[in-house]
Amino acid sequence: MMRGVVVSSVALFLSVSPSFVASFSLPGPGVESIASLPLGGVDSVATDASSRRDLLKKSSLAFLSVVAGWGPFANEAHAKAAGGYPQEASDKEKIVKGYTRLEYLLQNWEKETTICGRSDNPYQGCERTPEKVMQYLGYKSMDDPLFRADKTLIRLQNLVSSRDAATQDEFQDAVDIFVEKAEEGNGMAFVSSWGEANPGGGKDRVELFIERSKSDVQVCRDSLATVIKILDLKVN
Repeated sequence: MMRGVVVSSVALFLSVSPSFVASFSLPGPGVESIASLPLGGVDSVATDASSRRDLLKKSSLAFLSVVAGWGPFANEAHAKAAGGYPQEASDKEKIVKGYTRLEYLLQNWEKETTICGRSDNPYQGCERTPEKVMQYLGYKSMDDPLFRADKTLIRLQNLVSSRDAATQDEFQDAVDIFVEKAEEGNGMAFVSSWGEANPGGGKDRVELFIERSKSDVQVCRDSLATVIKILDLKVN
């Protein structure tokens, strides 16, 4: 894809500079062919052609260096040149913290999705609640580490070399899967929160959708683990 951008940009450069390209045409105006020139003329044209090719090569390289400062090349180039980007440390911390929180949620699923003493009714006891699922996935507060995690992950992807296509694809797949499953898990948790209030609903419906959201949380955890592996982040 990136090679295509460069090729397209070079094509655009040449298309808008016909006089520039024409200056490199051989053998030149008024000469039907190199064979029609005297021997000395052939040597002169060859020398001139060589110098023109060198100039064209240097001009093209200079143009490509400008192109490299645009589009998909810019993010990585700027990130590497500055040793990262302003939010890098914060973004890495958020992903690691988000991962450890999802791991904790899964290890303590029953505890974290059950609440007791919510009302003054001593006979009501404990009940399942999906609130923690939405919270751990970053949908309850701007202070949650996974709040707008898609944006965080996209910024971190700039740290992956654009020349490593396989790793780029692996990272992109992890981002796509995380976003899909986080939204799905949050949706299941939201449906669960209304499971008892809906007609024909009950506590069993609440629990059903909570458990469905668990598989989404597991996939989100695994996707973040992939990102952490690629970026070689440390998890305490």
